[in-house]
Amino acid sequence: MSPRGTEEPAGVNGSASYVYGIVPADVEVEPGTEGVGDPAGQVRLVPFGEIAALVSKVGTDRPLGRPRDLQAHQRLLDQAAAEVPVLPFRFGAVLTDTEAVVEELLKPYHDEFAGTLRELEGRTQYVVNARYDERAILGEVLRENDEAAALRERIAGTSEDATRNERIRLGEIIERAVAAKREADTAAVVEDLRGLCEELAVRDPVHERDAAHVAALVRQDRRAEFERAVDELASRWSGRAEVRLLGPMAPYDFVRTS
Repeated sequence: MSPRGTEEPAGVNGSASYVYGIVPADVEVEPGTEGVGDPAGQVRLVPFGEIAALVSKVGTDRPLGRPRDLQAHQRLLDQAAAEVPVLPFRFGAVLTDTEAVVEELLKPYHDEFAGTLRELEGRTQYVVNARYDERAILGEVLRENDEAAALRERIAGTSEDATRNERIRLGEIIERAVAAKREADTAAVVEDLRGLCEELAVRDPVHERDAAHVAALVRQDRRAEFERAVDELASRWSGRAEVRLLGPMAPYDFVRTS
């Protein structure tokens, strides 16, 4: 995206305006940029004052919600966020036409959106996700918990029916132990990265073996430093947990929009 804006024509019968998010008005969308829907709509800007909505036409005769629609929504926002501040909307925001985009969205919330865009200028989001190696974390639990180790030894080589209660108990111990480790490891990640971020947000785990799931809002001039810190974390946890860094992406965790 670069300076200059373009305006989408008004909606037509059988179509509506799908809204991806809000950007400064002085940008333009690359010609041919495709959004959600089948066929995919061409993404345009609907400007008002200092801000503009990223929109595309979608047909009203078929529902959205396929995986590729969600992927197109996220891809567009992440690509925009790599170049300009953007307020991402949740998947599925649709208004009747471009007039409604202006009258119901941009005009009443202009000052709020413009202020948030200024706050996001020069900042981007990353997500740090660490997932325990199953064998490594099980080994930790067995070394640290005598009851778990004894139960593991007791059920070795036995049928599931014969040691059902022991297996249930062992599963409960492991689940609690992993949850405690997740809490401690998440706190360690937050402490390691706090000084490199504008904000941090702890996300809920998405997998039973998640060690940490943390979103970070990072200034552009500290991106390289932040990425090095995550690389160092991955090295320290090598063999214990796999650390993935996602981003840069739109600041999904740090704005509140419709």
